[in-house]
Amino acid sequence: MAKRELKADLRKARLAARDGIPADVRLEHSLAMAEFAGDTLPVEPGLVVSGFFPIRSEADIRPLMARLRARGARLCLPVVMDKQTIVFRELVPGADLVDTGFGTCGPGPDAAVLDPDMLLVPLSAFDSSGNRIGYGAGHYDRAIARLREKGRHPRLIGIAFDCQEVAEVPFEAHDVRLEAVLTESGLKTFTD
Repeated sequence: MAKRELKADLRKARLAARDGIPADVRLEHSLAMAEFAGDTLPVEPGLVVSGFFPIRSEADIRPLMARLRARGARLCLPVVMDKQTIVFRELVPGADLVDTGFGTCGPGPDAAVLDPDMLLVPLSAFDSSGNRIGYGAGHYDRAIARLREKGRHPRLIGIAFDCQEVAEVPFEAHDVRLEAVLTESGLKTFTD
């Protein structure tokens, strides 16, 4: 089976497992993530952190984002511009949010576009080496590549539930490894 097909099968299975977590349990898991990482992720005042608002059955990291903001982080959210591009718009308290597609909202076109120092990355599946499977569109891989072309090397922290871990993710040349994954069990850090 080709890597692309294997990834699609793993994506489908792990998303189904995530979908099977009852909403109240997902909320408890999301709050546990904020407890595990809210005070321990290295954040200095002014550090730009890209988070996300949850869609479908994703973890709700808004409590974690609030903790990071309270510690001095500048927050931004990914906004899909077209089939190839996402940008990271600054999320400031009180700003109006607009529909940004895919069932989520985010800062509007007047918001500042930032280059994140840390990305909290949603995903479908991950393995113990830090390989991830996204949702199949490649938005994050391309965004990270563009940041690296600018000489930026953001910390990459995957956000998932334990049920999304797989034995092995088929790795391809364009794939970008994560530094860590945050789940309801804690922060799992990967080494090269």
